[in-house]
Amino acid sequence: MSEDARRWTIGELARASGVTVRTLYHYDEIGLVRAGERTASGHRRYTEADLRRLYRVRALRGLGLSLDEIAEVLNRPEDDLGTLRDLLGAQLAEIEIQTARLGQLKQQISGLMRLLDKSVMPDAEQFMAALEMISVYETYFAQELRDHLATRRAELGEERLAGLRAEWLELLREIRELFLAGTPVDDPRVQEISARWEAMTAALQPRDEQVKEQLTAAGMALWRANSAGVSAEISRQIDWLGAGDLPAVIDYLQRARQARESGE
Repeated sequence: MSEDARRWTIGELARASGVTVRTLYHYDEIGLVRAGERTASGHRRYTEADLRRLYRVRALRGLGLSLDEIAEVLNRPEDDLGTLRDLLGAQLAEIEIQTARLGQLKQQISGLMRLLDKSVMPDAEQFMAALEMISVYETYFAQELRDHLATRRAELGEERLAGLRAEWLELLREIRELFLAGTPVDDPRVQEISARWEAMTAALQPRDEQVKEQLTAAGMALWRANSAGVSAEISRQIDWLGAGDLPAVIDYLQRARQARESGE
């Protein structure tokens, strides 16, 4: 390093990095981030290499590693560009997951706000029903699966999701009318809507086949155990849908798929 290269005091480094002076002293004591230079009077001076090392420490802490684990990682060459790129990639992936989780939380809060839009103040039962649905969803879909769904929603974007919701409502209305009219499940109109329904469902799912299977299994388990509650909550939000309509329509669609598969 040249003589005129920048150095930082411990106070300057603390202010710039958001790490307390006390933490920097601790990092120095355990050998995690030590000042590369000392003045004649013994004061710490941090170099650019020290700054890069502190960045690695903060990034790895953000990814959940312990200080001992971080020390093991930092035993690699400090100027290894590949290692730094991998670290930045892991940080970016974590940020994307966190962003997706925020999007998921936004959807849940928006659902509660839609209840507010329907009246001056929804009654306690309405709030309880919404909260129960959130709890049921989290019970059957592990955090990893919820992250996959949230990431997929982020990939699709609000405009595409709005279009899929509109399509879902239209398909639900059409298939309900055919069901109420007693139309056979092998009728071409029922088969067409059934195929569109499955294509729309597939569009919402991640591309990973294993994840798809896990999501399908979780969704089926949730529906089997909570179809009445889910149906009641959805019918509460759709004026023309009766509380008992959705289970009957879902069964109708399943029989339509079976009819199509048996004829193939």
